[in-house]
Amino acid sequence: MVKVAVMGYGTIGSGVVKVLETNCDSITVKAGEPIEVKYILDLKDFPGDPHEKLFVKDINAILNDPEVKVVVETMGGVEPAHTFVKNCLEAGKHVTTSNKALVAKCGAELLSIAKEKNVNFLFEASVGGGIPIIRALQTSLTADVVEEITGIMNGTTNYILTKIEQEGSDFADVLKEAQELGYAEANPTDDVEGYDACRKIAILTSLVCGKYVDFEEIYTEGITKVTPEDMQYAKAMKRTIKLLATSRKAADTYSAMVAPFMLEKEHPLYNVHGVFNAVFVHGNMLDDAMFYGRGAGALPTASAVVADVVDMVRNSDHNTGTMWTDEKLAMPELDAVRHAFFVRVKGDENADKAKLEEAFGKGVIVKVPALSGEFGYVTGEISEKEFAEAYEKLEGAISRYRLA
Repeated sequence: MVKVAVMGYGTIGSGVVKVLETNCDSITVKAGEPIEVKYILDLKDFPGDPHEKLFVKDINAILNDPEVKVVVETMGGVEPAHTFVKNCLEAGKHVTTSNKALVAKCGAELLSIAKEKNVNFLFEASVGGGIPIIRALQTSLTADVVEEITGIMNGTTNYILTKIEQEGSDFADVLKEAQELGYAEANPTDDVEGYDACRKIAILTSLVCGKYVDFEEIYTEGITKVTPEDMQYAKAMKRTIKLLATSRKAADTYSAMVAPFMLEKEHPLYNVHGVFNAVFVHGNMLDDAMFYGRGAGALPTASAVVADVVDMVRNSDHNTGTMWTDEKLAMPELDAVRHAFFVRVKGDENADKAKLEEAFGKGVIVKVPALSGEFGYVTGEISEKEFAEAYEKLEGAISRYRLA
């Protein structure tokens, strides 16, 4: 029997315990032996919890117990999670985590320690919740050079944008509703400003390129400025607005960004609604593939964590080779990346068309009959630098979006 310790008994940690218990028989068959939780580490007390006898407050109880072979980290944040995970790996214990902040910042270091100690550090649940995207990149797609990864990687923002599109609600109202339903945190900054998605695309890019991708160097925009009126223009163009995290191969490196895009109906991510996530992958041999599912929530995320536990039990005697080095990937400047853009402007389309053409080149006028005194303009493909310089000088500009 394999003894497991769970660090953090919040939404995901308690979900891990539930999955291990509910699917005990099936998991035992797949792992090859029974798996049992021996410790739950948390500073809080949980009086009346059926697992009350398993709780400890001192990490040394886990570190000094040779029976504990696998540790699950679901605490969140960088510290003390980083110190605890590092100590567990150095003690020769396998570790799995759902903590994208930890993996994005410290992944190279922790993977290196795991390799040195001949144990495993796995993190399937850190990207996409229950969607098996990391395992796919590490196993099924190893014959390919991955040329693009583009995804809707945050369920909170996708839920908000879906409600704005379908009901015409304001951002602030939908955010409040999402918080009441438990889809958004009390402090939603990481989600709505795009930081959560940024860390996830950094992790995926690190996996495919084998180098450390600094998430702080990835251009990131959130969705706080998206309005129902912007959605009306998107509908008029047979498009929708989604927050995309994207990474594309550019010569011998990758270019990554996070921003709201206007997607055409033919785009594979157009019909991903609500709290669902999806990741589109293009390989040079595979061509296109899609991974779709619930990107958050206790049980979908816990399911991915437990899958890592099973994987580590199966491979308990060796390191499986998940790796990226601490060499930082030199990403190209965003300035040269080219997109078509949508621009929303105050004014009259007939009087101001020439001004838009002079600023952005030949384009197409978009009108929404219900919105007077303004119009939209779709540019041809231009570079980020050219667009930014022209947009900054544009009088009456209301909003802008990249097209995909």
